[in-house]
Amino acid sequence: MGPFVRLIWVKKVTGLENIPMKGPAIVAFNHQSYFDFICFIAVTPRNIHYLSAEKFLKNPIWRFLLKITGQIPVIRKSRDKRELHDIVYQHLSEGKIIGIFPEGTRADDNTTMLRAYPGVARYAIKKKVPIIPVGIVGAFEVLSRHENFPKFKKIVEIKIGIPI
Repeated sequence: MGPFVRLIWVKKVTGLENIPMKGPAIVAFNHQSYFDFICFIAVTPRNIHYLSAEKFLKNPIWRFLLKITGQIPVIRKSRDKRELHDIVYQHLSEGKIIGIFPEGTRADDNTTMLRAYPGVARYAIKKKVPIIPVGIVGAFEVLSRHENFPKFKKIVEIKIGIPI
């Protein structure tokens, strides 16, 4: 799927060298679209284990995508997130990369950023791992919150920042 996504949509990637080839890290993304994580998976050489809303497990297509890409379900309604935190800490201890959308959900438009949750900082501080900021531009135009199928003839740009 990666070559297809790169051919059709992802036309520019800067900072790919900022993704470590080994060792743990947290990648923190802006969240415009369900297409965000698909675009990043298509360009990075490392497997990213994203935190993903449990609602995707109900849809067989999304469930399949989440399973084959090793995503971590987040039970949003649960107040007790200890199991989730333990899974994230274990993944980081194993040298894996965790992908987090700090806003927790997508905004209604492509210009608004929602309030960020503190999980990124919590995980990074506890496990002493770098945070790699990533901006994805154009994913909203490909697949907005209000659409079910991606549009063609739209371009996505990915900007990967220096680890902090």
